[in-house]
Amino acid sequence: MGKFRGWHILAGIAAMLLTGILGTVMGLNATAAFMASCVAFVAVALWTDSRLTRRNRDAAGPDGSSGTDRNSALRDER
Repeated sequence: MGKFRGWHILAGIAAMLLTGILGTVMGLNATAAFMASCVAFVAVALWTDSRLTRRNRDAAGPDGSSGTDRNSALRDER
């Protein structure tokens, strides 16, 4: 198994649950709480994905390669 690549989805789901609970506690109707939850999901998932991508890019080094070539099967080595 490879590395788990769904951290941004899990963070978005957690934000969606939290926003739904807070919206209900604040007295929003079901539609408003759902819409706020969806907005929170998208915002947190995109933010988390960008932070993880930036961290992986910084960890890869100055030349941009991490030492392992993911696309070696697609390369034409003649």
